[in-house]
Amino acid sequence: MKFGQVPNPSEIDFTLPKDHLRTREILKEKKSKKFQAFVGCAKWNKIDLKGFYPKGTKDELSYYSTQFNSIELNATFYSLPTPDRVLTWKDKTPKDFKFFPKIPNTVSHYRRLLNITDVVTNFATSVLNFDEKLGMVFLQLHDNFKPKDYDRLEKFVNDWPKEVPLAIELRNEEWFADEEIFNQICEVFEENNVTNIIVDTAGRRDILHMRLTTKTAFIRYVGANDDSDYQRLDDWIERVKIWKKEGLENFYFFVHQNIEKASPLLSAYFVEKLNKEIGTELHIPKMADENHILF
Repeated sequence: MKFGQVPNPSEIDFTLPKDHLRTREILKEKKSKKFQAFVGCAKWNKIDLKGFYPKGTKDELSYYSTQFNSIELNATFYSLPTPDRVLTWKDKTPKDFKFFPKIPNTVSHYRRLLNITDVVTNFATSVLNFDEKLGMVFLQLHDNFKPKDYDRLEKFVNDWPKEVPLAIELRNEEWFADEEIFNQICEVFEENNVTNIIVDTAGRRDILHMRLTTKTAFIRYVGANDDSDYQRLDDWIERVKIWKKEGLENFYFFVHQNIEKASPLLSAYFVEKLNKEIGTELHIPKMADENHILF
């Protein structure tokens, strides 16, 4: 994932910003003791997850799901999944596994939220076949989708089939530069129970907005292939500890790298710390190649 990549990560201030004022209010509403965490990678193929699979692994998803409890399903961004394909993926994974499919680029990039009823209907119909294994779908808007098309996004959110949990990632700088516009769209998300995705990547610190719109934190973490990646993960552990105390119910954390080398190594580090500090009992992923080097 090269979005937000920089030539020299050591020059970036990776300090997590303070929470948006509304975040605390959201978390404190109707507090419950419910809390669940899902940590995963963005892909399950051998080409990207080098050193992860044992030699001779024939079914990558089946093995991946023995090590992780979730996957950020980017494959659906490029091709609309059929119901049969969804059922195949579902049947290969344990009962507590969750899929987080990305909405096809036909919706977000090519039609830009216009005339999309057919695609949305087909997509929703397909992913509902995940049943209890459907975590949340997410819309990643194009980098150049700006607030001038606010009405399109508002209509998309209002029309979205409510039985399918939805998260949205805003990318264009103008959403974050205008506080009034940002707050306005966040209120639309709140009203429709849509989760506001947070992206932690080196070159776009504005997208690390720390503004939750539901009791779910959906984090897309992009490692910079630098030693600082570990400290950044430590900082996220501290933040989720605070959020959990304040009322966070769902924590979804997906690990990418600018240059994909070993996301499972970063994930294993994060899961181990999460278990220790939060009290979760997630399986710690293991690399088949124990000598695999991250950087």
